[in-house]
Amino acid sequence: MDPYEHHNKKIISPLDKKKVVEVEAVEAPDTASDESSLVEHLTDLRKQTIKSVAVFLFFFLVVLSTINLWFPYITRGNELVVLGPLEVVKFYMSISSALSLGFSLPFIFHFIWQFVKPGLTHIESRFIGLYSPLMLALFIVGISFGYFVVNPLSYQFLINIGEVNFNVMVSASEYIHFLLMTTVPLGILFELPIIAMFLSAIGILTSEKMKKVRKWSYVILAVVSTLMTPPDFVSDFLVLIPMILLYEISIVVVKKLEHKQIVNENLSIPSE
Repeated sequence: MDPYEHHNKKIISPLDKKKVVEVEAVEAPDTASDESSLVEHLTDLRKQTIKSVAVFLFFFLVVLSTINLWFPYITRGNELVVLGPLEVVKFYMSISSALSLGFSLPFIFHFIWQFVKPGLTHIESRFIGLYSPLMLALFIVGISFGYFVVNPLSYQFLINIGEVNFNVMVSASEYIHFLLMTTVPLGILFELPIIAMFLSAIGILTSEKMKKVRKWSYVILAVVSTLMTPPDFVSDFLVLIPMILLYEISIVVVKKLEHKQIVNENLSIPSE
C-alpha cells in the first residue's frame, strides 16, 4: 500500500460541490430548451404536411370528378386502347394525380416556405422570398413548352416511324407515361436560371466560371436532356435548344447580379 496515495487524491470541498451543483443547474435548462425547440419543429412540420396533403386531395377530387371536361385536352384526339379494366383506373388515377400535383404546387411551396424560413440565413430567405413567383412561372413555362411543342412533335415522329413496319396501337398507360416524360422534366430543367442565381447569391458561382465551363456545360445539358426525355433525337434536340438559351440567359443574369452587388458595396462605403 502506497503511503502517499492519499496525497494524490483530489479532495472536493463542500464549496466545490456547490459549484458543481450550480453548473448542472445552469446546463439543465439548455437541454430542455433544445427538446422544446425540436418538438415545435416537428409539430410545425406535421401541420404543414397535413395542409399539403389536404390541398392535394382537394384538387385530386375536383380533377377526378370533372374528368370528362379535361380528357380531350389530354388525349388530343389520339386513339388509345386499354388492355383491361384496371388500366382504365390506372390511367385516370395517374393523370389525375399529375394534374392535382401541378395545381397544388403553389400551395405546397408556400407551406414549405413557412416551415424552412426560420432556419434560413438572411440572404437565402430574401432570395427565396423574391424569386418564388419566378420559380413557379418558369416551371409552368417548361410544362407548357413540353405540352405544346415537345410532346406533339416527338409523338408524331415516333408514330410515323412505327407505321412504316407496324400497325401502331398506343395503350392508355403508355400514352400517359410518354406525356409525363415530355412535360414534367422540362418544368424542372427550366429552373436553371434560378439555380444559377441562387448559387451566385451565396458566392459559389460567378459569370466568369460559367463562361469558362460553357462547352462542358453544353455536354452535361445534352446528357441530362437525353436522360430526362424519350429516347428519340427529336425530343433531345427540342429540349437541348432551350437549355442552351437558358444557360446563356443565366450568365447574363448572374453578371447583372454581380454588377448590382458591386454597386451596393461601393455605396455602402462611407466617403472620406
